[in-house]
Amino acid sequence: QVKVAESGGGLVQPGGSLRLSCVASGTGFAINVMGWYRQAPGKEREQVGYMNAAGGAYVAPFVEGRFTISRDNAKNTVYLQMNNVRPEDTAVYFCVARIDVVGNWDAWGQGTQVTVSS
Repeated sequence: QVKVAESGGGLVQPGGSLRLSCVASGTGFAINVMGWYRQAPGKEREQVGYMNAAGGAYVAPFVEGRFTISRDNAKNTVYLQMNNVRPEDTAVYFCVARIDVVGNWDAWGQGTQVTVSS
């Protein structure tokens, strides 16, 4: 069973930077896709982006140019580099992972809180 665990959340000032990390474990199969969602208070969960094992990536338009996704396949780890953060980026950020190229996510993390405030 695939499991993921996020780390790196916290309080950051507007315009600042933060890097989230997520490690996948629990499977003998290679993790094809890893990514991030977020959910702000009172709002629906939304996809932030993802990256496949070959390095192909998608980043949502509302964070494009500010957030970057990267991976270390050898460590089954995905990163979310958040730059020039805004108060509206305040949310719980969830890591996801999937063995198959397409389909449902095999694992969701418990989430890590990111708060952007001065």
